[in-house]
Amino acid sequence: MIANHKGEIPVVILLIPFLLGISAGINLRSVAYLMPLAIGFASLLILFLLLNFYYSPFKVYKRRWLGGIIIHLLLFLAGWIAVINNNELNNTSHFSKLPAQRLLVRINNEPQFKNGLIHFTANVVANINQKNSLPATGTLMITIKDSAAVHLAYGDELLVPGKYTAIDPPFNPAEFNYKKYLAHQNIYYQEFLYPGQYRLVQSHAGNMFIANALALRRQMVEKLKKQMHDPNAIAVASTLILGYKADLSEDVLQAYSKTGTIHVLSVSGAHVAIIWALLAFMLNFLNRFRHGRVIKAIIIIPIIWYYAMLTGFSPAVCRAAVMISTVIIGKTYNRYINNLNILAISAFILLLYNPLLITDVGFQLSYLAVAGLVVLQPVVYAWFIFNNKWIDKLWALCSVSIAAQVITFPLSAFYFHQFPVYFLFSNLFIIVPTAVIMYSGIFYLLLPQIPFISAGLAWFLEKTILLMNAVLARFEHLPLASINKIWLTTTEYLLLYAIIICVFYFLYDRKIWLLRAGIALIFLLAVSISIKTYRSYTTNSIAFLNLRKNIGIIFKNGNRALVLSNLTDTNKNYQYSIQPYLDSCKINNIALYQPDQDIRSGFLRKQNNFIQFRNRSIAVVNRDYVDTISAVKQKTDYLYITGSPKIPLAIINKNHEYHTIIIDATNAPKTVQFIADQACALHVNYVILKRNKSFVTASN
Repeated sequence: MIANHKGEIPVVILLIPFLLGISAGINLRSVAYLMPLAIGFASLLILFLLLNFYYSPFKVYKRRWLGGIIIHLLLFLAGWIAVINNNELNNTSHFSKLPAQRLLVRINNEPQFKNGLIHFTANVVANINQKNSLPATGTLMITIKDSAAVHLAYGDELLVPGKYTAIDPPFNPAEFNYKKYLAHQNIYYQEFLYPGQYRLVQSHAGNMFIANALALRRQMVEKLKKQMHDPNAIAVASTLILGYKADLSEDVLQAYSKTGTIHVLSVSGAHVAIIWALLAFMLNFLNRFRHGRVIKAIIIIPIIWYYAMLTGFSPAVCRAAVMISTVIIGKTYNRYINNLNILAISAFILLLYNPLLITDVGFQLSYLAVAGLVVLQPVVYAWFIFNNKWIDKLWALCSVSIAAQVITFPLSAFYFHQFPVYFLFSNLFIIVPTAVIMYSGIFYLLLPQIPFISAGLAWFLEKTILLMNAVLARFEHLPLASINKIWLTTTEYLLLYAIIICVFYFLYDRKIWLLRAGIALIFLLAVSISIKTYRSYTTNSIAFLNLRKNIGIIFKNGNRALVLSNLTDTNKNYQYSIQPYLDSCKINNIALYQPDQDIRSGFLRKQNNFIQFRNRSIAVVNRDYVDTISAVKQKTDYLYITGSPKIPLAIINKNHEYHTIIIDATNAPKTVQFIADQACALHVNYVILKRNKSFVTASN
């Protein structure tokens, strides 16, 4: 375990306060903190230098701990300052802080074409008013609905209107926080454009090396398409070898995700290691010469980094490139470097460049997986000893998969809410096909078009991918292939990691207090999950969702739910905005009805536009509402207005007596304002769902 590395991991120890500082900065990133932090950093640095200059007079040797504390504080403040400096909103020249009729933007990534839309991010170069142009900074996310935009490429400069909007926060419970996700990439605003709303000003204005790498990747993707025929095989080959994910289908992604092999579709350390192994084998002859090792390193390291650039500089690839570069340099000069130190050095380098990388799920999973292999895999491997060489090798591969899965399970469950049951078998299976696909794909792409040979390589590559996809699809459809609806709180997530540390340290060191601590933590985790489950099964509620142009009301009765919506359960909006809430509530029995259907269930009755759910009632007012006056007012708790009805509240109030008005997101902005103004005048409670969070109310 970690005891094996004791005394050899100073960089890991120094990385911890730096990470804590970054975490503090992510939560407190206002520029107002920058000056006090800078003063504190400068003061501590001066104190540290004085203590070193006057080491003997001050008798610092009697207080060796003092220097350690100062270094840790300096790193903590450095991490915090790095986040504040990295936040584009803290820049006074950010485009959102300056008025602009138009913006001059430069595309900073490869535009993606999907569902008839072009998506890309762009750096804002200038804010333009009339003929005046002011330099500006910041990143803008742009979507264009125009077939002519497919010709746009990295580095192109566009003139676009200055009518951008802020990224919306999540409106519904348990919905993915896309605003937070983009904020961690310094993207806070977006713009949607139609034909004629943008103009190409200049082409190829970006970084020459990145532009060439992206152009080469496009050529390679086209080469794969020339002699391969199956779209899914082409998409997997493009993703696995080149990091090009635009053509991946949802079915393929789901199959890899549910079998615990999704990491194969993210170009990562394993892929870079395969490239390194191939280059090392091809250049092995250089070891015979006097300076052969140095020449070999000079050739391999740039190629590794060019491949990293070719695949899009993902965090996992950058981590692997830094680690492999460090290992190559160490081997070149016969230096031993502890693997955990190499890992920490690569993290330092990447986080100094961009401290917000720590929020990237790929970055977190990548570093955790490698740390698990270094620390936990030897412990797992020691569980069994086999005399047979081949069985021993098979167990070694199993121990790698187990260690990586155990260390990443809490994090993947926290983010993705599922656990692949057959991960061990699926990961063992893909080892050989992945290596075969990588090597055959690389040879196919590097070789010129040779009759029969190129076609044969393409055929072999395609059949290998199809076989891998078919087997993983079988794994996906096995009984209990994955455990879903795992929703962990932050406390439960941290408890899981504490349990893993205690259990594995006990298996290594056999200290009884570790076992007791692990059992106590397991008990706390069980109590937390039990309380959460009990509350979920014993509470009833109504959730009025904000689905923009669609209707969505969830009636939760314990572990059962009735969903009233015009969406189908296969619709993307349903999967994105409704399903996460149902899963987070651990609802097993779901019934979906259209808004115009009459319903009779054990806990809900709907007749025309009247809904009775336990002790709560709702009157629905839509475009079909008939203006009639009844003898007796209908008493309800909520008046749900949808579809922009053209009826004043004064008329509705003749027939209905209610407590709160719910104005859903399907209403036009003018209708929303019209109803809100009337509700204010009549002193009636109202809730607006349009561009607001959903409204959830309890029902006994």
